Amino acid sequence: MAIRTQESLSGFIASDPQLTYTERGDARFYARYGQENFQREEDGTFTKLEPSFGNLVLYRATAERAFERFTKGDQFVAEGYAHDYTYERDGQPIAGEEFVAKKIGHDTARTRYDVDRTPRQALERQAAGQAFEPPQHHQATPTADSLSM
Repeated sequence: MAIRTQESLSGFIASDPQLTYTERGDARFYARYGQENFQREEDGTFTKLEPSFGNLVLYRATAERAFERFTKGDQFVAEGYAHDYTYERDGQPIAGEEFVAKKIGHDTARTRYDVDRTPRQALERQAAGQAFEPPQHHQATPTADSLSM
């Protein structure tokens, strides 16, 4: 079975994220992103150059979750694709490029965080006011046979 791969993008959120809605009612996350650039010198050291910037967008539920979790300055890693687009301003065509992320997360190499492993369905029930019953874990009691091995 072939390994499925996609384009990826890593960088930092360079502007305050915006959450808007498309004409069809889908959530749309937008932020400018930045990427640090370095130049390797002959002596093996690196010189930091000016960062480069671009547009980052996400759609639907992923956009809403990203808007809740990301803020300006956060380091991220995203999976998706580059999308070229054109629009018209003052009668002139304007070309641009954006990265459409299907998945996004904080960059674990540059971000400290805690992981909440509560199943999503349990969180949704809790948000709806229903009681959350954690799954029961049963510990096996050793038998005389297993102790003698």
